[in-house]
Amino acid sequence: MPAEPFPSDCDVLVIGSGAAGLAAAVTAAWHGQKVILVEKDPVLGGATAWSGGWAWVPRNPLARRAGIIEDIEQPRTYLRHELGSHYDAERVDAFLEACPHMVAFFEQHTALQFADGNGIPDMHGDTPGAALGGHQVIAAPYDARQLGALLPRLRKTLRETSFMGMPIMAGADLAAFLNMTRSPRALLHVGKRFACHLYHLARHGRAMHLVNGVALVARLAKSADDLGVRMIESTAAQGLLMEDGKVLGALVATAQGERAIRAKAVVLAAGGFPNDTARRRQLFPRDASGHDNLALPPQSCSGDGLRLGESAGGVVATDLKSPVAWAPVSKVPHRDGSVGHFPHIIERGKPGIIGVLANGKRFVNEAHGYYDYVSAMVAAVPQGQEVCSWLVCDHRFLRRYGLGHARPAPLPVRPHLRSGYLKRGTTLAQLAQVCGIDPAGLAATVAEFNQHARQGQDPAFGRGSTPFNRKQGDPLHKGPNPCVAPIEHGPFYAVKVQPGCFGTFAGLRTDGHARVLNDAGQPISGLYAAGTDMASVFGGWYPSGGINLGPALTFGYVAARHISGVTAYE
Repeated sequence: MPAEPFPSDCDVLVIGSGAAGLAAAVTAAWHGQKVILVEKDPVLGGATAWSGGWAWVPRNPLARRAGIIEDIEQPRTYLRHELGSHYDAERVDAFLEACPHMVAFFEQHTALQFADGNGIPDMHGDTPGAALGGHQVIAAPYDARQLGALLPRLRKTLRETSFMGMPIMAGADLAAFLNMTRSPRALLHVGKRFACHLYHLARHGRAMHLVNGVALVARLAKSADDLGVRMIESTAAQGLLMEDGKVLGALVATAQGERAIRAKAVVLAAGGFPNDTARRRQLFPRDASGHDNLALPPQSCSGDGLRLGESAGGVVATDLKSPVAWAPVSKVPHRDGSVGHFPHIIERGKPGIIGVLANGKRFVNEAHGYYDYVSAMVAAVPQGQEVCSWLVCDHRFLRRYGLGHARPAPLPVRPHLRSGYLKRGTTLAQLAQVCGIDPAGLAATVAEFNQHARQGQDPAFGRGSTPFNRKQGDPLHKGPNPCVAPIEHGPFYAVKVQPGCFGTFAGLRTDGHARVLNDAGQPISGLYAAGTDMASVFGGWYPSGGINLGPALTFGYVAARHISGVTAYE
């Protein structure tokens, strides 16, 4: 069968294939637009495919069906207090008004179906307007066999967050893996999942039960394909086509050379700049080399969208609370000589672990959000010193919950000790020496922590004091606080944690329709931005989990509707 000729025109050209780009493509196609999506990498999915897949979308239909009814003023109040001077009323209202309709649209008209996160509280429970749940959704698990020929075109799950290529979904699935040595039912669940995965590996060479970010990408890509979106991989956008100040398409680089694609609108959704060394040096704190922080997104997320937007007169917002969506990350040395990155999301809130600096002292409530952990670490480490911390636990904790990439029992610890990923000491003093931590400081910190932890208390940092903290803890822990337990059963273990990120916040300035604005604050005709190519709608703050994907999906949807001439919600 002859190859399909390269297209030269369309109504909507989308640059990038993460959640924002795919959401824009699917929405525009459903509204009758001819859509082309180009992706720089040889696979579709962008950073979204490597994410946990959660999206923060207050007042969503799944919450309403569960009886969680709230007025728009509640999340608006929460954001107003969280963001302070960075509160952008126009874009916040555009997001809050659109996000429930976005979820309903995909549920009703596409292959994207959701599971709820109604039990997940907002991160900062002491902020007015914070909700106890009902603000999060995640793509429902997906059978990859539904994808057909699309499957090999999709990015696989991040190696470090899967087990032998098997992704594990947060919630009941993750709880079963953590409890398999304590519950016959959990062990049965894990056994069935793993047996099924081994069969899929033998039969298909990859995971076929898709969850988290890869399920979101798979469902969106299937929807795009069903609606006739032309998705073209290994095709990088090189420049925008401009006439009389209007964007009319883009020049793209293909294996056959440069091609022009004319369009009435272009949506930039290329993944921000987490791997753009020059812009990182300019904007990231404590990143003099442009490589000092550990970015989780693929290398292709390297600032293309921002450069394209600037070439058309767009402006990158740099006056945010933070230019980067922080995450605590450890380096994982693999047997093949490569080094991966592991995001520390799960274990920090469990009872029996603390984070300390090189002086041996704690610096944060470890059960707070991942952004909060890194932000506090960056602030606490004196200038001129390496920004890092150590997560410290005892043997009981390690075998119960795992520590970073080192999995809980019954999986072995020795490979992680041999690779140098895990550090171990028979005593705390020995562990401190191995890690380069001040021994006296660590001993004093653990002694003080243990004194209060035996009563389930943490007067220093209040761990376990918020609903989000307690959700991060262990509901089966026998002590009075699900987030606190003493560290006292040697040997003791530690893993080095460095500043990392899920993506960037400093993006192109846009309005409530996702139109890119010039330096006069006026929209540039034909140019839109979504995802991390758009400046953070939350001003560089991190009010809750899922605040990258929630706005990405929503403003991809908003941009496509505006391009299609549809603005009123049903």
